[in-house]
Amino acid sequence: MQVNINGIETRYVLSNEGGGPWLTFIHQLGGDLSVWDQLAGYFRDDYTVLRYDVRGHGKTAASGAPFSIADLSHDLVTLLDALDAPSTHLVGMSMGGMIAQQFTLDHPARVDSLTIADSSAGTPPEARATWDQRAAAARRDGMASLVPATLSRWLTPDFQAAHPEAVEQIRDVLTHTLSEGYAMACEALRDFDVRSKLGAIRCPTLTVAGRHDTGTPPASTQAIADAIEGARFELLDAAHLAPIEQPHRFAALLETFLERPV
Repeated sequence: MQVNINGIETRYVLSNEGGGPWLTFIHQLGGDLSVWDQLAGYFRDDYTVLRYDVRGHGKTAASGAPFSIADLSHDLVTLLDALDAPSTHLVGMSMGGMIAQQFTLDHPARVDSLTIADSSAGTPPEARATWDQRAAAARRDGMASLVPATLSRWLTPDFQAAHPEAVEQIRDVLTHTLSEGYAMACEALRDFDVRSKLGAIRCPTLTVAGRHDTGTPPASTQAIADAIEGARFELLDAAHLAPIEQPHRFAALLETFLERPV
């Protein structure tokens, strides 16, 4: 379904067979809501599951001007308002984890619990150039130029060999991401930094990292847990897209967490 959010036509999928509490999944840079297909199917009988395409990704239009992670947080609250969702459990992966952190800081009363996978709370100065380089490559050479290196960071060789169909879907979404949407998102990630604010988060929090994640080392995700009182950290045998490589293990962790949040 499509809805206009802050002037941007935004695609979302709502699965509410169970009519239970809201559970919102936020995808990674260069992804779309389809990355959550398997996990959404797992939880839809007990939760009202929301997935959406972040601006400039999937079938959501690109922004006409540069934007920040705070703007993406505002997109989410506007979407939740449009759907009459009073609050939600939040699950964000990579870029989605950054949006989830920002949203929790911006709208603490709207967050029932926070789950962050393979993410960080800010870009250190020495890494800012990397985001500029990716943005420039997307604009200059198109998304196809970024696909090989991105997939090698996202998924382990073993997973790629064992699950070619899943890899092809992820590759196709990445390839067809709008170049300008991707580039502006890179610049938003470059400027994101909430490290000094994480102590203000009071909701139950679970963080999950992939042991083989070279793009966002597990220590970055663990640092989020360390900064939030009572937060829990888990390590999975995966690369950057840990919930996708280890969906059963991730689902089990999330299910237990949602039933008995710390």
